Amino acid sequence: MAMEAELTISDLAERSGMTVRTLRDYNERGLLPPPKMKGRTGFYSEEHLNRVRIVERLLERGITLNGVRGLLEAWDRGEDLADVLGVAAAPAPRAQDTPSDGLVTAADLADRFGGAPDGLARAVAAGLYEPVDPATYRAAEPALIEVFEQLLDAGMSTDRALDEVDQLRADCDHIARQFTDIFVRTAVREFRRSDRGARDVEVLTAQLNSARTRPGAITATVVGRFVERYIGSVVTRELPDAFPAAT
Repeated sequence: MAMEAELTISDLAERSGMTVRTLRDYNERGLLPPPKMKGRTGFYSEEHLNRVRIVERLLERGITLNGVRGLLEAWDRGEDLADVLGVAAAPAPRAQDTPSDGLVTAADLADRFGGAPDGLARAVAAGLYEPVDPATYRAAEPALIEVFEQLLDAGMSTDRALDEVDQLRADCDHIARQFTDIFVRTAVREFRRSDRGARDVEVLTAQLNSARTRPGAITATVVGRFVERYIGSVVTRELPDAFPAAT
């Protein structure tokens, strides 16, 4: 059996991309489980790394540090997420009713993510699902949910599949931030320097519409080319018997 990773707070900071000072603050606020002490040194595990990532995702969604602590404490007690978030209660669906429009019951999600530490918390923090009422959740990112299900079908564990999907979401977020930053440094800056007349507003509106639509097309094209390149290498290296024409 593989030994559990033992990370110092410096190791945890390096792997999570956080500062040691921030992690100490999280500890003091009760956002992380206590480390395992050996002498005067505290050691952290993959569970702590997952918690740090959950905290960051929830903060990105606009939840305060105190709110995050309340959520994590409630999750640890096994309380329903919608109750913790204060979502207004609605009548539970009748047994014969089938959730539609991307809705799924809380019980189903508890079963689906039960095989991973903080599974439901990580799924919500990654933006896969969001609560509608205490009994029902909504699919927030169907595309990522599809990837998650494909990973499970391929034999990947729930824990690992959540990590992979969360990394994909983080990569997409990073790309979106880059395109937004480019828009600010070009179109917005240009508009601020202009007379802000009708023509300037018209140009800015066109640039704004482009900023909302073009990144998706550009990213799809570039990523598609990289995928084709890497998949071609895999086929040549790993599957020459199955696809001899590709070698």
